[in-house]
Amino acid sequence: MSLERLGRTRTTILQRPGKDFAKNVFAVLQSIKEEEKSAIACPQPQQPQQSSRTLLGQTQPTMYNRYNQERFRGKEETAGFNIETMASYRGFTLKSLESATEAPLPLPRSIPLVSRPQPVKRVSKIPIIVIPATTTSIITMFNVKDILEGLRFVGSEEKRSRGCRRVNEVLIQRRRDGVTVPFRVIDNICKLEREDWDRVVAVFVQGPAWQFKGWPWGGKPIEIFCRIKGFHLMWDEMNLDSNVAKWAVRVIQLSRTKRYLDVANLKGFWEILDEHMSKNKPHLRF
Repeated sequence: MSLERLGRTRTTILQRPGKDFAKNVFAVLQSIKEEEKSAIACPQPQQPQQSSRTLLGQTQPTMYNRYNQERFRGKEETAGFNIETMASYRGFTLKSLESATEAPLPLPRSIPLVSRPQPVKRVSKIPIIVIPATTTSIITMFNVKDILEGLRFVGSEEKRSRGCRRVNEVLIQRRRDGVTVPFRVIDNICKLEREDWDRVVAVFVQGPAWQFKGWPWGGKPIEIFCRIKGFHLMWDEMNLDSNVAKWAVRVIQLSRTKRYLDVANLKGFWEILDEHMSKNKPHLRF
């Protein structure tokens, strides 16, 4: 490669003596430009797509024309056949297509969507019991399962000392006639939907009327106790609250020391609730 010598380059060829490259090339380009302008001003008539016969009987292919290419579009899409590309057999049955001689219906611009039936929301039949949310109440979320399911009072402080944690709701399993029926217990009505209020069957009241703030029926205790059975749990040596004395609620008294009386007293709660539900909420499970 060290002995090689470059004899010609692009520059030396263009600069050859006796050859005017720029003059000749520019003349060719100018003639092409003029020919294109004349073709645009006066377009040539369309030529048939079929091949033409020469005098010698030979076939010459049709020349391509950039200004006449729209005529090739139809046969490119349907391969030369008379096919309606915007037609559709939508709405036809198989039997009608076997004997049909008519062309398919044109495809509509917008096909209406078929509305599917909305799934029906499953309605729960589990009754709901509401208890006070205050820590001073005898019945709380700590001991409600012991009181209503075990029929035995256990203090909230004792449950805390055992390491029990407060939960948002408790599911009570009440056994009746050999069948276990669940009851949902909550202390916060904000979790209830509008349709859930039909399942509220009992409420434990503490005394203050602000307990019913945010309740339906205007939060009026008189209206509430006409639809929901009210209960009040108290110690037998305490005086009855003045508000509770005026309300239509059932009072259940417990002894601080006589635990053997708990079963008899708390069974009365279920007997009264069964009677109330059989008259007013027979569609619920109980």
